[in-house]
Amino acid sequence: MSAPYILVLYYSRHGATADMARHIARGIEQGGLEARLRTVPAVSAECEAVAPVIPEQGAPYATLDDLRHCAGLALGSPTRFGNMAAPLKYFLDGTSSLWLTGELVGKPAAVFTSTASLHGGQESTLLSMLLPLLHHGMLVLGLPYSESALLETKGGGTPYGASHHAGADGKRPLDEHEIALCRALGKRLADTTRQLEVSRG
Repeated sequence: MSAPYILVLYYSRHGATADMARHIARGIEQGGLEARLRTVPAVSAECEAVAPVIPEQGAPYATLDDLRHCAGLALGSPTRFGNMAAPLKYFLDGTSSLWLTGELVGKPAAVFTSTASLHGGQESTLLSMLLPLLHHGMLVLGLPYSESALLETKGGGTPYGASHHAGADGKRPLDEHEIALCRALGKRLADTTRQLEVSRG
């Protein structure tokens, strides 16, 4: 049996969400578990368009097996009108086979997002990503206010998950509080996953 890993699954056309994914992965590793970064391809308006099997840059594309075999999940997307991006929703819409067999029931999960403006729908996007995870029976984790960065942040950061204010051009780097919250979320996910693995043991 392979060692448990946490899947960090995200969609990103720009660097902000991918940067967050890497900081969350660092937090997972600080919590003593392996993090696997995966992304999803863009949704094309052309019916016959086919994306390459392996993206030109960044993380590999996710498969249902990545979800099936993970011990926990961090799910991320930039905000699209207060909701998750279509490519991530499209991928999640294709997970009904996992729902039918209960493959994700009882696994911990957390969410993260980035927005162009400070009040651009961070919290509603995080909540939109939680809905399919709840339908899958996953155990949802947020960020507690014992994380001091949650009280001190002037950028992203919510109790529903990690967030980032990327700016209108998408180029604003993560600040120290946003990084701290990404890593805290990853570590909390790893700690919870390890405890569940031990109890199932």
